[in-house]
Amino acid sequence: MNAPAALSPATLAPSGVTPPPLPRSIAETGLSPVLLRDLLLKTMFRMNLEYISDLSRVICLPVTLIQDMIDAARGQKFIEATGTLHATSGNEMGYQLTDAGKARALDALAQSEYYGAAPVPLEMYKEQVKRQSIRNLTLTRADLMRGMGHLILPPDLIDNLGPAVSSGRSILMYGPPGNGKSSISNGIRDALGDKIYVPRAIEYSGQIITVYDPIVHSAAEEQTDDPNSLRRTGNRFDARYVRCERPTVITGGELTLDMLDLKYNPTARTYTASLQLKATGGIFIIDDLGRQSEPPQKIVNRWIVPLEESRDILALQSGEKFTVPFDTLVIFSTNFHPNEIFDGAALRRIFFKIKIDGPDQENFLKIFALVARKKKMPLDEKALIHLLKVKYPTINNNFANYQPVFLIDQMIAICEFEGIPYQMTPALIDRAWANMFVRDEKIAK
Repeated sequence: MNAPAALSPATLAPSGVTPPPLPRSIAETGLSPVLLRDLLLKTMFRMNLEYISDLSRVICLPVTLIQDMIDAARGQKFIEATGTLHATSGNEMGYQLTDAGKARALDALAQSEYYGAAPVPLEMYKEQVKRQSIRNLTLTRADLMRGMGHLILPPDLIDNLGPAVSSGRSILMYGPPGNGKSSISNGIRDALGDKIYVPRAIEYSGQIITVYDPIVHSAAEEQTDDPNSLRRTGNRFDARYVRCERPTVITGGELTLDMLDLKYNPTARTYTASLQLKATGGIFIIDDLGRQSEPPQKIVNRWIVPLEESRDILALQSGEKFTVPFDTLVIFSTNFHPNEIFDGAALRRIFFKIKIDGPDQENFLKIFALVARKKKMPLDEKALIHLLKVKYPTINNNFANYQPVFLIDQMIAICEFEGIPYQMTPALIDRAWANMFVRDEKIAK
């Protein structure tokens, strides 16, 4: 199994997070020489690499360390120099596996198919998690408002969200459906703003666990020194990490408890990190709580130790258990009242409970106008009066954040089908409204 694709190390951009230091010796990698040697042999064998610069890029260790590994493997007769210099490779000396090296590579691959980027030992990773803890963040009202800039929210909601997010503790958002709980969760993610360092893989007890996932982790744009510049920063970090936006993992009704365990690949004999391990340093959003196959109480029970002790317990195939950092802002979002799905003990462990209600009429009109302008739908006073005075009283004036988008999209679809300019009329409001709700009636079977 190939390691996550190696990205060139970037010079550090200001982010307030201390980067993992560049290892300058084999000992500073924290890995055993045997593990590194086998990783080198497997990578050379699987990728047919022969130059130190290429191996450095793929294994994500400095050239000097790769040279030390090559020299050690040559001493064991696993690698030999090709004896030629190639201009296309910057006049580097080429190296290749000996027959003994190929045999050792195959034997190592039989134990684990992992090759490529060197992993980070779990204990070293724990130190980096502390350096970039989400609880170290200082989030201001302005930061949160910037992340929520596309939403129209009541002021007291920001008052409640601010301390909740800044604490890095768990949050339960509840309330009627369609009022932006998911959008608020995404806005919290956008408000974080800074960058952290995510390991491509971690190592525990000789086992490799891949962590970096391009789907979850958004790599920051690389910043490299200008080769023509007189000042070179040389401020490089350990390339076994990828500098990323703080990660966000979002799950919904598809969440099952086994997604919170390590995923073992019996063919490759490697592990993939659990969802919450991938979310370390960022946000884990459990949307639509109560829609999963597992009962909500059972899902929250799985989080009791992590939420209380900032550590999670994972298990290897052998049954051996070990602890990993749990440095994650967990956001539970549900349409159910908390008392319907949790007992008191579970609710005590969720630090903040915030109700997300529908907008009042004033904010509903603001949202409606904002959506109409964005979608180029002209507002019509007569149609709006009809909507507010005729249609909404039939549902007891229960406004919801999703309704403006729904109604306007419906009218746009009608206009496009009829081949008429975008317009808003009482008749179009009626047609759009009919699709927003289903009339109670019995269907003959």
